[in-house]
Amino acid sequence: MEKLKFIRPTKEYEQQAYDYIQEFIDYDSDINGVGGLSKYIGRYDSWLEKLEEDRVRIPSEEMVPSETFFLIRENDNKLLGIINIRLALNERLLKRGGHIGYGVRPTERRKGYNTYQLKCALKFCKEKGIEKALITCHKDNIASAKCIQNSGGVLENEVVDPLDGKVIQRYWVDVRESLKDND
Repeated sequence: MEKLKFIRPTKEYEQQAYDYIQEFIDYDSDINGVGGLSKYIGRYDSWLEKLEEDRVRIPSEEMVPSETFFLIRENDNKLLGIINIRLALNERLLKRGGHIGYGVRPTERRKGYNTYQLKCALKFCKEKGIEKALITCHKDNIASAKCIQNSGGVLENEVVDPLDGKVIQRYWVDVRESLKDND
């Protein structure tokens, strides 16, 4: 696999961030794990400010602290994926969303990037003291389910998503166990 960077979003990637969201729209693909970026089109600086607020947020039933990262391919400096890591869970995230939300742009899928960025996210979880990470996906998202399973995810149960009526699979990953070969 090419050399990749797992970095916090910066102003340098503003246009690429917009292009990333547009690609999901063009491919009629769900937008996941972007730390709210899709709501900040045309207001990237405000989104960067929001991400800083997210990092120091006090957990509540409405919002939890989180960190967002870009996955960048080094040889062409292309934004491949975005991942959002929630450092606490509230009732809503326990049912839908979990600790980690992620996505890879549609034209870069099936190349191992999601597996790589999920491993990076689990390393970050370990650094932050999260021992077991909850990761969810829609049951019909076979690629995401396989990625989670390949990272050590164990299916706890399935629940109906109150937002769209789809079935959500809830997986728990033992962070230390998942990373043992990478230590």
